[in-house]
Amino acid sequence: SIRKFTKVPWTPTQLIQLNTTSPRVLAYLWLLIEHEKNIMILGGTASGKTTLLNGLTFFIPPSARVVSIEDTRELSLYHTNWLPSVARAGVGLANIIGQKYGEVTLFDLLKESFRQRPDYVIIGEIRGKEAFVLFQGMASGHPSLGTMHADSVDTMIKRLITPPINLSASLVESLDAVCVINQAKIKGYSVRRVREISEIKNVDEQTKQSNINQAFIWDPKTDAFNQSQESEIFKKIAQEQGIDIQVLQRELELRTRLLQRMYETSVFSPQRVTAIINEYYKDPNIVLSRFNII
Repeated sequence: SIRKFTKVPWTPTQLIQLNTTSPRVLAYLWLLIEHEKNIMILGGTASGKTTLLNGLTFFIPPSARVVSIEDTRELSLYHTNWLPSVARAGVGLANIIGQKYGEVTLFDLLKESFRQRPDYVIIGEIRGKEAFVLFQGMASGHPSLGTMHADSVDTMIKRLITPPINLSASLVESLDAVCVINQAKIKGYSVRRVREISEIKNVDEQTKQSNINQAFIWDPKTDAFNQSQESEIFKKIAQEQGIDIQVLQRELELRTRLLQRMYETSVFSPQRVTAIINEYYKDPNIVLSRFNII
């Protein structure tokens, strides 16, 4: 089979146009990315995981150093300080440790990426032992984004804590938020929707059961995205950085309105979206005034 990817990535405003997600959900994820939280995107084959991941990379601060690691080149970041890495297959017979001549695995790339002092690490897809290095990096303060084949948070945790990955429950707790995206049928048409966003509070070491906070959930009856509970991550950010939680809530509202206005005024191109988000990081009041938000 041939998988053909667009050369121009889908922007957050295009995801709003397709109703894959909502401005409020994206504004929430924007705040998480800005405050260096770890995000995992779950879903089945062709559910839109990589498309959503690429859309979220537009929210990475312009001054950040980004390293991406993939086995097949799919990501396309509009970022000035981006170091893309791609795994390489080896040739000939495997050696005593099972590697072929010239082979460069995701595990190798991920280990070396931490020598490049990245501000953000992006993994195209987590399948095996590279998860151990990634979660060690999360635990040591390297904010990371990635995708994984799973249909729920529980399924993801089971994959992470059982062979071949075998992570400890304490390492899994390094993950902050999980987005679940899937294919759905709306009026007979196949669509992609962010089904839920869950925040991981803790994972029990004995029972391996997770305690999560479901921040957003998609309602298939109304095809709308509802904020079901208050964000536990906002409380965590407030405690860690001394920010009043009301300031975070206010920022969430402003960025929601900004993304909505960008969609309404047809700001869809990657260049324009990147320019506006980068300018917002420098002086948000100028951007908000231009879009008549304040």
